[in-house]
Amino acid sequence: MNTERNDAGAQLAYAALDEVPTPAADAKTITAVVKSRGRIKGYQLSDGTIVSKEEGVIMAKEGQIKGVGVAHRKDTEYLKALPDENENNNLSSLPSVSAKVQEEP
Repeated sequence: MNTERNDAGAQLAYAALDEVPTPAADAKTITAVVKSRGRIKGYQLSDGTIVSKEEGVIMAKEGQIKGVGVAHRKDTEYLKALPDENENNNLSSLPSVSAKVQEEP
C-alpha cells in the first residue's frame, strides 16, 4: 500500500472540510442516511434517532456526532465522513432508511 499517496489523499479530503468538530465522549455515530430522490435529507444516529441534514450539522458542530466534518456546497452545509482507511463508513456507503424528516425552508 502506498502510504504517501494515502496521506496526500487524506490531507486533500480534510482540506475540503470547513470544520472538523471535536466530538464529546458520548457522541453518537451516523448508522444510516435518509434519502429522497437520491439526495441525503437526514441521518439515523447510533441511538436510533432520525435527524434532518440541518440538525445533523448543528449536532456535529456541538460535538454530538463523531466521525464527520462539516463542508458546504453553495450556501448549504452538510456532513462528510472523516477520511480513514475504511470506505464502509463513508456516508454514501451507509444503508438508506425511510423516514420523514423536517427540512429547513
